[in-house]
Amino acid sequence: MAKIGINVSFLRKPATGIGQVTFNYLKALNKNSQSFKFYLYAEEKLSQNLNLTKNFRERIFLPPYKRDDLIRKIWWEKFLLSQKIKQDNCSAFISLYQCPTILPKNIKHTMVVHDIIPKLFPEYLNNWRKKLYWKLTEKGIKKADKIIAISNCTKNDLIKHLQIPSDKIGVRYLDVDEIYKKEVDENESARVLQKYNLEKGYIYFGGGLEKRKNVEILLEAYNLLRNKRKMPDLVISGKLQPSLSPLVTNVEKIVKKLNLKESVRLLDFVPQEDLPALYKNAQMFVYPSLYEGFGLPVLEAMNCGTPVISSNSSSLPEVGGEAVEYFNPQNVEELAEKIKLFLDNENLRQEFAEKGKKQAKKFSWEKFVNYRPFAK
Repeated sequence: MAKIGINVSFLRKPATGIGQVTFNYLKALNKNSQSFKFYLYAEEKLSQNLNLTKNFRERIFLPPYKRDDLIRKIWWEKFLLSQKIKQDNCSAFISLYQCPTILPKNIKHTMVVHDIIPKLFPEYLNNWRKKLYWKLTEKGIKKADKIIAISNCTKNDLIKHLQIPSDKIGVRYLDVDEIYKKEVDENESARVLQKYNLEKGYIYFGGGLEKRKNVEILLEAYNLLRNKRKMPDLVISGKLQPSLSPLVTNVEKIVKKLNLKESVRLLDFVPQEDLPALYKNAQMFVYPSLYEGFGLPVLEAMNCGTPVISSNSSSLPEVGGEAVEYFNPQNVEELAEKIKLFLDNENLRQEFAEKGKKQAKKFSWEKFVNYRPFAK
């Protein structure tokens, strides 16, 4: 039985996109994995919710240096991990995210690349540790035997910016957690609305407050409309980290500057179990991001039956297809017009909600896993 190793480190960060991908990848793999023996490499004990079969083995370890930072991450991914893989005699290995791991030629290495954001947005490399980690990661990407890009946008970025040969890259789209595919009932809606003191019918944005998420343009467009008409509340979820400005948008400061405190609700971090109802009870979901390797929040919203307005940048049109209303993420007036269009036309919102549900069915974890570690 072939031994396949998998880096599942991000299981300890379930609130992140890569954490969700790792969890759902293993769930899908677990359904049809009898022909392989899998070794799962992690820094913490795995979640019992996975209910993995007997052909999955855990390998939990840390370097002597225990602080959870980039130095430990490099030590673990570049040095310790490769040693453990060789000790377990794995014939193949899957990295579920881009990282510095480089393996001997006799171990076939497949690496999933979500994006190359540090290459495209150098402001993210604002200290020597981040610069070192990205330099090593670029080497890791180039040395992998096969790359799985999560969108054609990411594939094209790899070809253009890292000079990766096209035939080395396969594209497989992600899916969302099954929690977004379940119908949200009245009781669940009432619970979440009461928890956050919200009324149904707001405009919603979620998915993080990094600068590239471009939430500032949404606040400006909302303010433009509010000066002309009565507006529903704007609800924004995402961890508030003003100390990390300018990499993270200081939304509290912008809300105060635009005098929007009465109509903009800042929810801070929202646990995943509350998100489906948060999407479901919104009139629309607005996602003005400047760049996404994939754009999970758009697919989450479509699964929940929420009409979506999204920027037309990077991979987002691949995810939304014809089920999303797009706009130029640099144009405040255009975004304001799209929001007004949805606010004034309930039939249009319903049409996009239905198209979104249909589009969302094109994605599945089974397609992403593909059950063959090196197939395109």
